[in-house]
Amino acid sequence: MGTPAASLAKARRRFEGADWVRWGVLAVPALFAIPNARPWSWPLIGLVLVLSVPALWLTRESRPRWLMPATMIAVVAAAGALWILQPGSWTSTTMFGATFYALRVSGRIAAAISLAAASATILTWSIVYDLDWLNAVALFAILVVMVLLAANRRSRAERLEQTELALARAQTASEEHARAAALAERTRIARELHDVLAHSLAGLALNLQGARLMMVRDGASEESLAQIERAQKLATDGLAEARKAVAALREDAVPVERSVSDLVAAYRLDTGSRADLVIEGEPRELDAAVGTTLVRAVQEALANSRKHAAGPAVDVTVVFKNEEVDLTIIDHQGRRPPEPPSPGYGLRGMGERVALLNGKLECGPGEDGWRIQLTVPA
Repeated sequence: MGTPAASLAKARRRFEGADWVRWGVLAVPALFAIPNARPWSWPLIGLVLVLSVPALWLTRESRPRWLMPATMIAVVAAAGALWILQPGSWTSTTMFGATFYALRVSGRIAAAISLAAASATILTWSIVYDLDWLNAVALFAILVVMVLLAANRRSRAERLEQTELALARAQTASEEHARAAALAERTRIARELHDVLAHSLAGLALNLQGARLMMVRDGASEESLAQIERAQKLATDGLAEARKAVAALREDAVPVERSVSDLVAAYRLDTGSRADLVIEGEPRELDAAVGTTLVRAVQEALANSRKHAAGPAVDVTVVFKNEEVDLTIIDHQGRRPPEPPSPGYGLRGMGERVALLNGKLECGPGEDGWRIQLTVPA
């Protein structure tokens, strides 16, 4: 039996796996209209066929947000016009299907425009062909059914997303609990180590210091004093190392890839947008300065995406190479963002950290959003 997350992912794939069926609902009726097409129908048929192609990416997160609502509105209008001009065709199916998809994936404004276009088409068709009121009501009833079906599918998609968020929160809580338990155990070990080893070494160092002073008072040889001084230095160095070990045990040292993953998950939960992390190469323990630089860069980039772009989809890539680590953060705003008048304090601080490590930093607007890429030796 699979895990809940695997079952949920399987349900989502099944839920979103009808790309070709969606395309067929929009395109096939237009293809059937070709044999009886009149000269003025050809442009509309071609327009419907071209605009039906984006339905293959109806539920893809990577598509621009405006693409599908605008496409579906255009298909509703074009198919409706074709239905009026060529009433014997099945292009009404295309119009109703496009209305359903528009209501399913669009915001309120685009959905209202699609619904208004479909209603106007039915009303026009009823007037032009002198349809009796019962058949006209039947056509509007079909439109109402499309609205209800779209509302049901949207509700199901939202439930899937909410379930995913709940699973992510539960997993995060479980991991945090395990981490807190491990940290508590490490703190206990550090306390014992400090009480036993550190105190013993401190006492040894003090006794050696007293012995050296007494030997100086009694006129001991230089060799004897040198031996005592070396022993005292070893005790002092051992005390410093013991303190470092205690400090390391008390710190919750988290791998860089885990810290970045937590930031990406938090962004996904806060904004509801897609946020993906890709780790390439073999992850390894990094120097504290390098790890801090990478984590702070992701933190700053995600904060800027929340603040300036209203939480767009984000891709984060960490590449572990032999002698360096590459980090790339790209947010997909669906447009090319303007150049900022001057870099903010966050970006300047990021550049200073990278410069201290002799790394490279590139940041600026890309084709559909903001891109930050940095490389640091590691």
